[in-house]
Amino acid sequence: MSVLPYVSAGWLFLAGCYGLATSRNLIHAVGCLSVCQASTYVLLLAIGYRRGGTAPVFSDIAPGSRPVVDPVVQALTLTDIVIGATVTALLLSLVVQIAKRHGTVDPDQLSELRG
Repeated sequence: MSVLPYVSAGWLFLAGCYGLATSRNLIHAVGCLSVCQASTYVLLLAIGYRRGGTAPVFSDIAPGSRPVVDPVVQALTLTDIVIGATVTALLLSLVVQIAKRHGTVDPDQLSELRG
């Protein structure tokens, strides 16, 4: 098993976290959060991957005669993608409302949000 997908997932996560921590723009922060979530797609697919594996369709052969990939992990990845797109759309709509109300997308200039 290759370590490359795990390194790629870790690098994507760290790059997204760094961008999120240093962001001076709310739109950029939402994009960095999406990059962090993309690392989970890579990680989930790396966990479910099997070298030489095929789709788990057993209509023509007996079960257990060849390696198959895990369909549960693929379903979780697809669910993660849909939830990530929904969260990104929601956050971007909130950024649009903040920009309309306050006239800026810089988090440091949003004085009304400070406690």
